[in-house]
Amino acid sequence: MSRDVVRQLAHRRQLLTVGAAIAGLLPLSNRAFAAGRRSRFNKGKTRTDKTSETAATLRDLWIAHIFWVRAVSLATIEKQGAIAKTAERQAVANAQSLAAAIEPFYGAAAKDAFFKLLAGHYGAVKAYLAATVAGDATRQGAATQSLTSNAEEIANFLSKANPYLQKDAVNGLLQAHGSHHIQQIQQLTDHQYDAEAQTWEEMKIHIYQIADATADALAKQFAEKFS
Repeated sequence: MSRDVVRQLAHRRQLLTVGAAIAGLLPLSNRAFAAGRRSRFNKGKTRTDKTSETAATLRDLWIAHIFWVRAVSLATIEKQGAIAKTAERQAVANAQSLAAAIEPFYGAAAKDAFFKLLAGHYGAVKAYLAATVAGDATRQGAATQSLTSNAEEIANFLSKANPYLQKDAVNGLLQAHGSHHIQQIQQLTDHQYDAEAQTWEEMKIHIYQIADATADALAKQFAEKFS
């Protein structure tokens, strides 16, 4: 994939992230900003202890997602097969844990459906990684399309389950998340480690937004469980 395409994806990611915030889905958490910047979306909003605990749990699960996917990517690029296999097992186990997190609210069938969608997300990222290592632009394009389609499917699934998760906003967040994966893989492949370190920081902030948004939406939909 050309550098121009990568830059376009990064620009698209920024626009989608801003758009999602404007949509009002996310009360951005102060803790998501290492520099301690205060989000204007948090003013006047408080969380119950249960909501805060749920957000923290989801943050841990989502941060593990990007950690293990990064580990798979780096090990694959550096041809460390044993490390890549171990990291992949952890990535799959993490997807199972993420899916299990919604079971108390939506049931076992929803858990299974969500895991299938998360597996599709990981599969698309892995396909993009393999195509990048092989230098195959056609396969990169196909993997990028799979990642885009999967994000739309997840957004549709979550918005149907929870009316406080707006489909367009969730889709924007997930498209941005996919673009982060693509940018990170490109940077690791090109040994642009300083740039990738910055991408990692952006990924953390973004993934915290997703976790917090989910926790807040659950608290609204299941108020009796979070009071």
